[in-house]
Amino acid sequence: MEGRYINIVIPGRTEYLTLCEVEVDGTLSGKSCPILLVCSTFNEHIMGFGVLLIILLLGQVAQSSTYGNAKPENAIDGNRASNYNQGSCAHTNNDLNPWWRLDLLKTYKINTVTITNRQDCCPERINGAEIRIGNSLNDNGNANPRCAVISSIAAGASQTFACNGMEGRYINIVIPGRTEYLTLCEVEVDGTLSGKSCPILLVLGQVAQSSTYGNAKPENAIDGNRASNYNQGSCAHTNNDLNPWWRLDLLKTYKINTVTITNRQDCCPERINGAEIRIGNSLNDNGNANPRCAVISSIAAGASQTFACNGMEGRYINIVIPGRTEYLTLCEVEVDDPHWKFT
Repeated sequence: MEGRYINIVIPGRTEYLTLCEVEVDGTLSGKSCPILLVCSTFNEHIMGFGVLLIILLLGQVAQSSTYGNAKPENAIDGNRASNYNQGSCAHTNNDLNPWWRLDLLKTYKINTVTITNRQDCCPERINGAEIRIGNSLNDNGNANPRCAVISSIAAGASQTFACNGMEGRYINIVIPGRTEYLTLCEVEVDGTLSGKSCPILLVLGQVAQSSTYGNAKPENAIDGNRASNYNQGSCAHTNNDLNPWWRLDLLKTYKINTVTITNRQDCCPERINGAEIRIGNSLNDNGNANPRCAVISSIAAGASQTFACNGMEGRYINIVIPGRTEYLTLCEVEVDDPHWKFT
């Protein structure tokens, strides 16, 4: 069935309607990539619905051992509650090389992995843990290629690690080389099914740019298409401006986990070098004076690269090339795991 709206209604009687979770599995009409989970939340103190879009790739999970009732499934329950006593964290015993593994059942290209650390005790236990991604179960999957080493995550915090399209069926989090407890209060994965081109999560808003070259309007960068040949008509492109910029207005303030940018393939990939991602609520200097998430040193021709912004808050997301006269070309901009910030 196709539709924009999904309603759950009790017809014909006066009743309370209580929903403890709503999960939707489907595909964007005309696209082949699944929408793996869409959570919609309602707050009675706010007029209307706030939509919380979270990528949670739900698969089969395992861990080296289980402490009490802290089963591995707790880390993919959609709940970032970080107090162990709330019952939403996975937890191993005091193992040598403790590990946790998510089996996605198919091979995915993984953009990011977001981990929520325990808040009420011992946040330093996560220090030195590694994220491993691949298709092998050698050493329980812990021998797969490494995406990241976790130096630390603050107590109760969620931190995003960019894996930039690493492919694998298995995602492991392992603490190598010591005897330790491994506690994971949530693990969230953003990616695409290998062989598919459409992103799992795309946030659409209002867009603008410093100028428009030909028909390369700013909307092209949020059309859901990573086609990176300019002649395919799916890239945004400015004129040869001083400090060229592109801006996405999300219409409300979000906490931004990551921004993924697809660079032009057929020409001039070096033009993106030195561009900055800015996030905030100000339109001073067209939004280019907002706090900086990242500096783009380079992106290979036609490649998509993910930049971790770790919950920076803002309505506006700008990509600007400061300090020089240049063309700015963006073949796709994707914003992942935005949370509505209600104040």
